[in-house]
Amino acid sequence: MVKNRVARLNSLLKEVISEVIHRDVRNPHVNKFVSVTNVDITSDLQHAKVMISVIGTPKEKEETILALQSAAGFIAIQSSKKVVMRYFPELTFKLDTTVDQHMRIESLLGKIKEEQKSRKSPPDEL
Repeated sequence: MVKNRVARLNSLLKEVISEVIHRDVRNPHVNKFVSVTNVDITSDLQHAKVMISVIGTPKEKEETILALQSAAGFIAIQSSKKVVMRYFPELTFKLDTTVDQHMRIESLLGKIKEEQKSRKSPPDEL
């Protein structure tokens, strides 16, 4: 029962925090191509880790995470107006690098396939 509640809260917070970031946060350091990929709230509902995916350069990614972390209180207040909870969790923003890792793996697999094709010997002539 508790796991279901936490999973539902994670999903709801992901939606609400994403909406607040796109509509209410007016920091120029926050990249336009930012998305909330996951929210992981602790079982005591006091802290929530918000995973953020950013399309851009490494510098833009770092600036976006720092800007969101500095605006965490504002984001929590705006989100708490949309989600009724006794205590709204403290938000911590982390960069989600799974997309970058996936793209790197796909690139490496593509290179391996190309190398395998180039190593295939032509059929022997009779």
